[in-house]
Amino acid sequence: MPTLRLSAQALLAMLAFAANSLLCRQAFLTTDIDAASFTCVRILSGACVLLLLVGPRTVRTEGSWPSALMLFVYAAGFSFAYLQLGAATGALLLFAAVQCTMIFWGFIRGERLSVFQWIGVLVAVAGLVVMMLPGLSSPPFGGAILMIVAGVAWGIYSLRGRGVTNALGNTAGNFARAVPLALLTSILFISTMALDPAGVVYGIASGALASGAGYAIWYTVLPALKATSAATIQLSVPVLTALGGVMFLAEPITPRLGLASLMILGGLMAFILAGADSGKVSGR
Repeated sequence: MPTLRLSAQALLAMLAFAANSLLCRQAFLTTDIDAASFTCVRILSGACVLLLLVGPRTVRTEGSWPSALMLFVYAAGFSFAYLQLGAATGALLLFAAVQCTMIFWGFIRGERLSVFQWIGVLVAVAGLVVMMLPGLSSPPFGGAILMIVAGVAWGIYSLRGRGVTNALGNTAGNFARAVPLALLTSILFISTMALDPAGVVYGIASGALASGAGYAIWYTVLPALKATSAATIQLSVPVLTALGGVMFLAEPITPRLGLASLMILGGLMAFILAGADSGKVSGR
């Protein structure tokens, strides 16, 4: 795949992933849609797009219920967290939780970290502590915990997807299986259901474009990337989300968020590069 085309597709995929946070936050800021309905619309529209891309036979044979459960927990936690969190803060917490989950899994499976990898992990964890310390600019605790749960679920989902031969088909099968879980959640929260038309449009954009089409583009690019490159490229998602939050949602970049971002993303970058030097890279 030509380098320019590969770079453009990788950037488009990262923009799609960042757009998920922006669309979700915008929906809750400007419409009356509830979190359960947004989750349901997102998963259903994502499943429809992926079904069109891979076909019904692939959807029936690929994926698994445990992975679908993790996908659902991620999507639901993501939506409910963004009732309280800003786009940039949520994306940073999500990304940190995903990467820490995968690093921890590698460690308990016997991977031994180099000194520089340990330094990277400790700096990233310290960044999370800085983010969560009580204060006027700290994120709401409940929302932060929900986003961290969403990140852990996505980390487990990513780990379960390692080594699959058809990543896009596997994702489509998992989205399809997550639909009844999302519908059940909407029924459980029916007393607070609010299917605001504009909110539904944001949910469809999040599911069909930012999720379904975004994953399709990313899985096209991924085989052409080294593991180090793929992991490093994904560091751009919280940055793109923060820029989008400033441009489209008028979100401020507080000193606390700036410091925590530098520590978390810098620590993870150090971990990735040190892992590349030693031949061990933790990534999706």
